[in-house]
Amino acid sequence: MTTKDDPPDGVFQVYSQHDAAVPMRDGANLAADVHRPSRGGQPLEEPLPVLLHRTPYNKSKEAAVLEASFFATHGYVTVVQDCRGRYASDGGFTKYVDEGPDGSDTLEWISQQPWCNGKVGAYGLSYAAHTQAAMACFNPSLLACMWMDSGGFSNAFLSGCRNGGAFELRQVTWAFNEAMQSPLALADPLITQAALKGQDIHDWFQKFPFKRGHSPLQWTPDYENYLLEIWAHEISDDYWRQVGLCAEAHYDNFSPVPQVHMGSWYDPYARSTTDNYVALSKRIRGTQLIMGPWTHGARTLTYSGDADFGPQAVLDGNLDQDYNHFRLRFFDRWLKGAQNTWEEEPPVRIFVMGGGSGRRNSEGRLDHGGRWRSEKQWPLAQARNCPFYLGSGGGLSVRAPQSDDDLNLRDRSTYLFDPGSPVPTIGGNISSGQPIMQAGGFDQRESPEFYGSRPPHLPLASRPDVLVFQTDPLAEDVEVTGTISVNLWISSSAVDTDFTAKLLDVYPPSQDYPEGYALNLTDGILRVKFRDSWEKPELMEPGQAYAVTIQLLPTSNLFVRGHRIRLDVSSSNFPRFDVNGNTGENPGTSPVKLMALNTVYHSPDRPSHVVLPLIPTD
Repeated sequence: MTTKDDPPDGVFQVYSQHDAAVPMRDGANLAADVHRPSRGGQPLEEPLPVLLHRTPYNKSKEAAVLEASFFATHGYVTVVQDCRGRYASDGGFTKYVDEGPDGSDTLEWISQQPWCNGKVGAYGLSYAAHTQAAMACFNPSLLACMWMDSGGFSNAFLSGCRNGGAFELRQVTWAFNEAMQSPLALADPLITQAALKGQDIHDWFQKFPFKRGHSPLQWTPDYENYLLEIWAHEISDDYWRQVGLCAEAHYDNFSPVPQVHMGSWYDPYARSTTDNYVALSKRIRGTQLIMGPWTHGARTLTYSGDADFGPQAVLDGNLDQDYNHFRLRFFDRWLKGAQNTWEEEPPVRIFVMGGGSGRRNSEGRLDHGGRWRSEKQWPLAQARNCPFYLGSGGGLSVRAPQSDDDLNLRDRSTYLFDPGSPVPTIGGNISSGQPIMQAGGFDQRESPEFYGSRPPHLPLASRPDVLVFQTDPLAEDVEVTGTISVNLWISSSAVDTDFTAKLLDVYPPSQDYPEGYALNLTDGILRVKFRDSWEKPELMEPGQAYAVTIQLLPTSNLFVRGHRIRLDVSSSNFPRFDVNGNTGENPGTSPVKLMALNTVYHSPDRPSHVVLPLIPTD
């Protein structure tokens, strides 16, 4: 037991009980720290509202303790728990799928404690948001409200674990980085030494697919098993509809409590955050959406990658209170019944990127700029979906392709896709990618800091396997806010291949950027055998043309007059996604790779285009 005499805020001191054993239905005990409001070194005896934070990242970490202490000083009992198989908690670790039952069992334990008044709220970032969504799928009666920050899978098959049929390799780096914090590794220094000595994850990314028992995770079988299992499941089946991986399969039973869904444009959970909001706000009072310009959970930073959005981007600086007090108002309203005008907050708050000076700021980053805006709904009611057509010579225009008596090969663009030399990932919607991947916005140019880049480090647009389509310099500002779909007509010499798409804001040349600046905004991928069904993949007939759709993650950006809107199309984005071997097999299990001759059509009868949600500008 510990008591903090100097609370970080509020009127109470904090009395903490460490490593309380919380029993699960299978007999495992999960460890929790209970932080209680206190006076004179003694905890308050009356029942109080409770806040629950379930995390795999160490309940005793300083940031978690400070956050819990803040709420305790304001009259909440705050329970911070290590997830199953993490740090002080028992059991074997299986990522995501145990969190629903474990969260429900934890709520049952809380309900039996004398310090609980029968109302519990939940909060947390990233995996701690996944734990909330999983728990909510059981509709526990004790749960009264939730604040889900940058997580909570709507459908992990479509975004977060897999994307368009491809596998997100950030799952590999997460497993590699976090395996050393498993109870097995923490208890045996020989395991830690074996796993770290001589283990360079950069080298292992050249050795896909991993073999069970012969991977960089071989010393921590729980982590190896979870990774290889989830990678092997490439078809959308019951595995992907489990609680913890697919909230949308359980929306009918989802807790109908007030909830905030918070995310950001450069976050891998941007789709989950907005999809959850769209579905749940239709039937749940008090559902709100906040979308910032950040990378995963980086709400205190003004920048994402190399793109800076100015001091207005920091959430704390653009609320009536800092982030803790902002959430406190939410919890006070729904757990204490405070009449604090929380319900007057806008249902949707978004950050529209763009509109900055375009200069290099004092920190050496691109001043991209942006501003916050309140809205009544998502998608935005004023959005007008406008097709921009891919054209011969790399054009991108609202004018559809016209008939021509002499099309020759101008009605298509063809390139050779070599899975042994994939297009390197330069920023994007990534979390837990270090040291392999960097998240955020960057000039799309190869550099030593980006895995897979090679000298002389030219722009990605110079690669023969990257097709570039862009508008003329814009005559006026154009805002794009919403979800973007890329509708392509394609063919391939292979029975299966991938097509990728990336939306960019292209700056004109300037004194600070003499070659201009091509800023990535959002991207997506499609494994073509899944073009018609996620459940029943179908191989292609080589040479036959097919219509396919690539879904990009949502974004919001103001393309300033003089800039260009650009769409890049290719067949790889590595190491963000696994690389298709063009054989029809799962690259997570098959090592065979073949080259493919891939074609994108842009003719009157096969009009490939990107649909942009345009917002009228003032």
